[in-house]
Amino acid sequence: MKIGVLALQGAVTEHIVSIEKTGAQGLPIKRVEQLEEIKGLIIPGGESTTIGKLMRKYGFIEAIRDFAGQGKPVFGTCAGMIVLAKRIDGGEPAHLELMDITVARNAFGRQRESFECDLEVKGISEPVRAVFIRAPLIKEVGPEVDVLTVYKGEIVTARQGNLLVSSFHPELTDDYRLHQYFADMVEYSVAANQ
Repeated sequence: MKIGVLALQGAVTEHIVSIEKTGAQGLPIKRVEQLEEIKGLIIPGGESTTIGKLMRKYGFIEAIRDFAGQGKPVFGTCAGMIVLAKRIDGGEPAHLELMDITVARNAFGRQRESFECDLEVKGISEPVRAVFIRAPLIKEVGPEVDVLTVYKGEIVTARQGNLLVSSFHPELTDDYRLHQYFADMVEYSVAANQ
């Protein structure tokens, strides 16, 4: 099973390492046609405005909308969550507009306010190690969105069907269980579409 990581910006290698710990094969995705090779896609952190510009430049906006529209799972972490959101607080135009959430950028403060903690994630038995770096958070969710984690009253992990998002960077720890959760989503999707 092949899971891609959008390789325009961000911790691509770290995500691939985490994917491979689940037993799946990780592939860096640099061209639209590579989406045909994979069954799930991770959009990593970085800077959401830059990722959005690069996605437009290389034709990824419609291609990823089509990919998700086929029921293939997409996982956005940190800036990737912002890229998946239908609405961005503060007037920045949305990018993929796939997930029925409103996100606030840099909601946890600047780089020096970065932190690590353990979080309960619905569907994962033990707490997951989370690294927050200039992290966004989810301000509002639509009726189809399942909230998976709340931290200090704020939503930081959520799922809507084949879409998964987290405010934090699961790829920057040795704990790959959120990637395993996503790999299970991909495996289920593959089985359901055979």
